Amino acid sequence: MPRYQAPLRDMRFVMEELLNAGEALATLPAHQEHDLETLTAVLEEAGKFASEVVFPLNQAGDREGCTLDRATHEVTAPTGFKAAYRQFVEGGWGALACDPAYGGQGLPQLANQALYEMLNSASQAWTMYPGLSHGAYEALHAHGTEAQKATYLPKLTSGEWSGTMCLTEPHCGTDLGLLRTRAEPLADSADPARGTTYRLTGEKIFISAGEHDLVDNIVHLVLARLPDAPTGSRGISLFVVPKYKVNADGSLGERNPIHCGGLEHKMGIHGNATCQMVLEGAEGTLVGEPHKGLQAMFVMMNAARLGVGMQSLGLTEVAYQNAVAYAKDRLQMRALTGPKAPDKPADPIIVHPDVRRMLLTARAYAEGGRALAMHAALLLDIEKHHPDAQARQDAGDEVALLTPIVKAFLTDNGWTATTLCQQVFGGHGYIQEWGMEQYVRDARINMIYEGTNAIQALDLLGRKVLADNGAKLKKFGQRIAAFIDEEGVKEEMQEFVNPLADLADKVTKLTTELGMKAFKNPEEVGAAAVDYLRVAGHLVMAYFWARMARIALDRQGSGDAFYTAKLATARFYFAKLLPETASLIRTARSGAAPLMALDAELF
Repeated sequence: MPRYQAPLRDMRFVMEELLNAGEALATLPAHQEHDLETLTAVLEEAGKFASEVVFPLNQAGDREGCTLDRATHEVTAPTGFKAAYRQFVEGGWGALACDPAYGGQGLPQLANQALYEMLNSASQAWTMYPGLSHGAYEALHAHGTEAQKATYLPKLTSGEWSGTMCLTEPHCGTDLGLLRTRAEPLADSADPARGTTYRLTGEKIFISAGEHDLVDNIVHLVLARLPDAPTGSRGISLFVVPKYKVNADGSLGERNPIHCGGLEHKMGIHGNATCQMVLEGAEGTLVGEPHKGLQAMFVMMNAARLGVGMQSLGLTEVAYQNAVAYAKDRLQMRALTGPKAPDKPADPIIVHPDVRRMLLTARAYAEGGRALAMHAALLLDIEKHHPDAQARQDAGDEVALLTPIVKAFLTDNGWTATTLCQQVFGGHGYIQEWGMEQYVRDARINMIYEGTNAIQALDLLGRKVLADNGAKLKKFGQRIAAFIDEEGVKEEMQEFVNPLADLADKVTKLTTELGMKAFKNPEEVGAAAVDYLRVAGHLVMAYFWARMARIALDRQGSGDAFYTAKLATARFYFAKLLPETASLIRTARSGAAPLMALDAELF
């Protein structure tokens, strides 16, 4: 049977030793009382909740799935999901990083990110229910009216109500400019407190947690068009549409005509209700300004993109833990250098080099991904709470640069890692009872939704790098350059600093080359973007691995085996994974011609 133990030791290492999070949080007025001792205590309890309450539901929830009553349009989540969610609410976990003004605990996003990594390891399908609610909370907190905030944020904060994002329609996925859902103002509906009420009509698909029985009310954030809307993405508005209308006193009113018309039958995440939602004149109110809905929705989408990275990070970690346990126990053949367990009929498979390659790949991507994810979370705290405007701006720029990398690089790595960990099990990895094939199936969606990884790559190269002439990339490059200047003269760091410096130089040259090509032919961006993002992902991860290697070298005399393992994993990453960038740079430079030369009719 699968197992999971929260990686608290590594989380503490990243927070305390790599990021110096205690010092960083002390500079933020909102978090000066949140020392690392407090955060550690919170995460220890979060780890228990994830492993003891949520994890036991994962396999059973996958097998049972969700059930739709077509007569009532109600959806029932798998057995045990509702009870676990009730414990989640009672424990205050949903309120962890929310605004105290709406009942939140006001802890840093750094703690919230660690919580959600652990929950995703325990069960991605279950975790998507509260995870999406936090995104809805963020969007309304940033762009909602005071009335909307007062109505919805306390319930979303507590977890008593949940939230969704309703974007995709049957005929349009990424290209939201094609959406058709209509929003028509109700005559004489203007309410000084709540604003104009609209009736929304249309269909949405692929709506995660669109309908379920875990909460009393579901708050849908819906993209739609007003009657006077211009065509394209500039004509999209955002509306908050509750499942049950909310009375002036906060009590629930009549059922709103937004319902689940069908459940998607999916490859994975069976325990989460992925719904086809039908709006038949459902009432809602405008969030933000008319025709500027994408600006408001992007708050939720960017939170979701970081959250999707956490989903794959969580799956990478839990798949690795189970593969290691199996590799230490499974006996197959003898080591090439002679028996390592002479008292047994064969050696455990962990002695074989290729099994170690698979395990170390997953480990390197889990630990490197955790460093990147926690760094991004700390940046969110700085962006929101630092007293200095320039510090907030710098943090925001870096979050913008790293968001597509966190989403795409970590989910690509998660797919690689879960597949390799399944391979460690051999034929048993293909069998349900071991749990590995579920991790592979669940990981696959993460590369698709919240903007496919190709869309993330276009966002990184087109919008985040070339659009500002590399300004955001140069800021991050300054971090790398400062580290190289400090450590590059030290002999013990050459195996880490030299390849990092070499890749940084190559990324600068590649970026310049692609920018010049794009001036002549915009398709050059599309042709190179996916390879470019992966190169950039390795640049960022190599930076963090080099820093972690520095710490491990300094601590290896302590006798703590943790640092010995960290240093060995760093060496594996630089020797076996980072060299992938050489081929990626070459294919990125090959240009659009090999892709576009063949006429579409000849495919």
